Amino acid sequence: MEESPPSSSSNGRVDVVTETMNQLKVAEEGDDGSRVQITCFSEVVNDATLYFQIIRLQNQIYAWIGCNSTKLGDLYAAAPTRPGNTVSVSSLTGGSSDNTGAGIARRIVLKTGINVVLASNIPKNSPMLEAAAEKKLVQKLISLGYGKPGPRGRSS
Repeated sequence: MEESPPSSSSNGRVDVVTETMNQLKVAEEGDDGSRVQITCFSEVVNDATLYFQIIRLQNQIYAWIGCNSTKLGDLYAAAPTRPGNTVSVSSLTGGSSDNTGAGIARRIVLKTGINVVLASNIPKNSPMLEAAAEKKLVQKLISLGYGKPGPRGRSS
């Protein structure tokens, strides 16, 4: 008896579920009228799976980047400071201010202009993976409207 190939409809359902999970976006109305937005997605980069979660709070972004696991990783807070348009970064759990997550948090604040809390478990000494993760996160933030207006009103 010949075995039939797996049903394309079962593969199609898996693809639909995967796509839905990758593009999950939830918006809830807060008591004070503020909106909390949650966006989750994943990307495969250089044989590593990167998982992302972005939570938009009032005047703040919480972002998580997981690499091949769902561990929280080190947690950093970054905020714009005056004078001189600089960014201050602090390690909240684990890591130090010169680790992967701290650099990403600093650059996200520069690109969005708002406070960022970032959790990341990207391995140390993986600059290509770090750059790819940051690029994907920034692209998603800009597509969600979180980019800081640049010259002539364009997002930077």
